[in-house]
Amino acid sequence: MTAAGGSGQQLARRAGRLIREVPDFPLPGVLFQDIMPLLADGPTLAAVVDHIVEVHRPAGFEVVAGIEARGFLLAAPVAYAAGCGVVAIRKAGKLPGPSVSASYDLEYGAAVMELQRADLGPGQRVLLVDDVLATGGTLAAALALLESAGAVIAGVAVLVELSEFAGRDRLPVNVEALLVV
Repeated sequence: MTAAGGSGQQLARRAGRLIREVPDFPLPGVLFQDIMPLLADGPTLAAVVDHIVEVHRPAGFEVVAGIEARGFLLAAPVAYAAGCGVVAIRKAGKLPGPSVSASYDLEYGAAVMELQRADLGPGQRVLLVDDVLATGGTLAAALALLESAGAVIAGVAVLVELSEFAGRDRLPVNVEALLVV
């Protein structure tokens, strides 16, 4: 794993030592990036959260959106550290009330995601957070979903980017990745 960017190189190395690669999970041929050991290490998690907030604060985000499920585990502490709210982008059928939805392709399948309409106001500036960028399908759908709800994308942050899939090329915005594999 290599660091993506100059200011976070030491943190990227520290975080990279805690991210475990699991071959053939959840399906044969997939090299899963297990971020749970990083999340279980309080000092490293705090440093990662502070880094994400520091990098994206100049963009003036007002709310953090996390993508189910591991994106939730990053979005909530980032929102807390930034002093703002958090919204959930979930699998279809998991949110009550009116919602907007988008379908997308995964590295190993297809799915539909939703966002509650009431969670965001028109023009609200959102920092989108997820754990891993692979093909870009999930983030592209989440970006479209947020924009269809009237949000303005202030930034996108991921822990790990799997460069072999060139997912960044599918996205209309810049993505800040702590680690590039």
